[in-house]
Amino acid sequence: QLYDITRPITPSLAVWPGDTPYSTEYLLRMDAGASVNLSTITFSGHCGTHTDAHFHYDAQGERLAQMALDAYIGPATVIDLTDALPDGGAILPEHLAGVDLTRVQRLLVKSKASLVPDDRWDENFVYLDPKTAQLLVESGLRLFGTDAPSVDAQESKTLTAHKTLRTGNVSILEILQLKDSAPGEY
Repeated sequence: QLYDITRPITPSLAVWPGDTPYSTEYLLRMDAGASVNLSTITFSGHCGTHTDAHFHYDAQGERLAQMALDAYIGPATVIDLTDALPDGGAILPEHLAGVDLTRVQRLLVKSKASLVPDDRWDENFVYLDPKTAQLLVESGLRLFGTDAPSVDAQESKTLTAHKTLRTGNVSILEILQLKDSAPGEY
């Protein structure tokens, strides 16, 4: 069974401050006499649910088309940190103490971000502490997903968690919608 954990991309979807929001411009319209409807869409590659290609944070990194898709398909474990981090902040190793990381291939973190309406930006989201990112790399994790907009804090300029996850070839998913996903194995 497949579960859709993506956020819909609409003109009202909140984007990273300063980023390009979604918009549509119709080039041809059937109601104006054209034989087809044809539109141009514009938005950032980080609009809504997305994966981070290594090129996003490393000028020498792989672009999305060069990255293997198998990391994104398969068993996943959802954990809920909503109560542990009600105001956002760093996900510390102790937040994962109850998770047997040796048995987890793909870890998806649910937090208060899944409860934030799609049209609102909340800069107080959960993110990975560098020690936690390293712990995930050492565990052999294939994918780390979060309902937050980044695996690093909003003000980060070094993107330490992104870069640490890359050392272990851990793929990243951001802005997941896990509101209806209970903790467990999927």
